[in-house]
Amino acid sequence: MRVLGEIAESPFVLSRLSPNSTTAGRGFIGGWVGKCHGFLHNTVLVVAAILFVAYLAYEAKKSLSKLSNRRSYIMIAYYGCLWLVSLLNLAWCCLQAWECTPGKEVVWNVLTLFTTSGMLFLEVSLVAFLFQGNYASGAEALTRTFLISGLVIGFDLLLKAIYLFGFGVQLFIDNNEHIQKVKWGLWVIHKLLLAAIYGMIFFMYNSKWRERLPARPAFYKYITCMLALNGLSLFACTLAANGAHFGLWLYGITSVCYHAFYLPLLYVTFLADFFQEEDLNLENVYYSEMKDAGFFDADWE
Repeated sequence: MRVLGEIAESPFVLSRLSPNSTTAGRGFIGGWVGKCHGFLHNTVLVVAAILFVAYLAYEAKKSLSKLSNRRSYIMIAYYGCLWLVSLLNLAWCCLQAWECTPGKEVVWNVLTLFTTSGMLFLEVSLVAFLFQGNYASGAEALTRTFLISGLVIGFDLLLKAIYLFGFGVQLFIDNNEHIQKVKWGLWVIHKLLLAAIYGMIFFMYNSKWRERLPARPAFYKYITCMLALNGLSLFACTLAANGAHFGLWLYGITSVCYHAFYLPLLYVTFLADFFQEEDLNLENVYYSEMKDAGFFDADWE
């Protein structure tokens, strides 16, 4: 544990400083560069968010044309949600200095609450979409999926809002000087639930029940990545809840990975083939993926 503490306190790693840091008076630009999380942390977030939004904008004309031709309700709704969440995430990444700026606590909490809730909505709805089959396009499927996702996210958002504005627990402002066990206890439960869900799906993919899941290797890789990320985040939150500063540092790393790379990962997993593959070749692509995954092995026995 002593080695972990030395790593967390090293000046070469991402830092998690107190909102009451003495750097609070440097102004927005100075604060963005020098306080809260440091230049490296903020630069990775902002560059990744800008590049992804720029890519969406570059592909927008072709994507809208494809959506118009295929008339898939789910894809249209999901693409719109992706744009909204990507812009929220870009704003969140660019305004990191607000976390350590006196007087900005409320607006930072609201921005973070809606940004994280939007990203969680995409997580829940992606799993729900793919469980209904690849590229289900009916209005009924869209309504059912969004209803389930909306209920889950609504409960999650309400619970976090109660903790934030009812009990005054600073869920989205990390403080090295006063570690709140209530806050980290909530995050442990949150990450444990996510890790359990992804772990269950990962287990199903490696069991006799895999035929109930979509036969897409890209989905399996997505589940593996999210299980690893949430497992690592759960470990970090557990350490932080027990007062280990290394846990704060590790949680910062997982937070950077999530906000910088989750939306591109989701796009590659769920939307890239829809926009890039030709209609006549799409069925052959999925047949090939199913064959590689071993779904037709029984036919040859």
